[in-house]
Amino acid sequence: MDKAAKRTLHSYDSPEEEQLARTIADTLYRYDSIASDRIPTLQQLTEEHVKQFWERGYLVVDQVLNPQEVQASLEAIMDVLYGRSVGTKIQFVKPRSELHTEQEIELAARKLHDYVDHEPRLRDAAYHPDIMKAMEALFGEAPKVVQDQAILKPPSGGAEKPWHQDMAYGNLAYDKSVIGVWVALDPAELDNGCMHVIPYSHREGAVPHYAVRDWQLCDVSVQVEHDVAVPLKPGGALFFSGLLHHGTPPNFSEKRRRSLQIHYAPESAVKLKPHEYKRMFTNEMTGAEC
Repeated sequence: MDKAAKRTLHSYDSPEEEQLARTIADTLYRYDSIASDRIPTLQQLTEEHVKQFWERGYLVVDQVLNPQEVQASLEAIMDVLYGRSVGTKIQFVKPRSELHTEQEIELAARKLHDYVDHEPRLRDAAYHPDIMKAMEALFGEAPKVVQDQAILKPPSGGAEKPWHQDMAYGNLAYDKSVIGVWVALDPAELDNGCMHVIPYSHREGAVPHYAVRDWQLCDVSVQVEHDVAVPLKPGGALFFSGLLHHGTPPNFSEKRRRSLQIHYAPESAVKLKPHEYKRMFTNEMTGAEC
């Protein structure tokens, strides 16, 4: 990938902006506590692992997709980006009309979503039989897919996703806990924006979010001292509660960090009404500001 193109699209607008991003990476994340309690594959999932998931809020699995499935997913993502597969929605950080080359398109793409009805290879990943079986074990009932995304953190400037709870995003606000599955398609490492989690934080329930750099937890309330980083090899996955506090620091490296993120809910779950969502995930009860 051409370094000049990366600088054009993803260098920071000013030294101050880049310094702010680096300060956030250094102060709101830690890199010396690594998730070590893992299971090799979902075939090894036991009742004890299910219990641990609900106690701790997450589960790390070394391989959910095999190399062929990882490659098929990557090819599907690139086919969507370059217009060879249509129907999937793409979120860019620049107007699409300003992107003329494949490099520019890839570097400006932040997210793909709503692909299960349009891209069979990504639908296969979302409905992977091992994942669906694991979800049924975790929920104690049949699961349903409620959101499908591919999250792209490009080299040299892939932005931070601040600490948050996924269920604080209205489309995932159900009356029962959703579970996210974040699958690495490239090596997700400490220097290119792997996932970070706060173990047991889901036990706090719904926490107010604020519009700061994103819809996020207030920075001063993040328990950085408890942060655990979750590096993953391609095909590895993080299963996590929709109430778990988690985030990803910026990607300052020269490496891609492409991933799939699918959310599941129990079949019996129903969406929260707007007033219930507002009461749980905003500050209207306290008037507190971030």
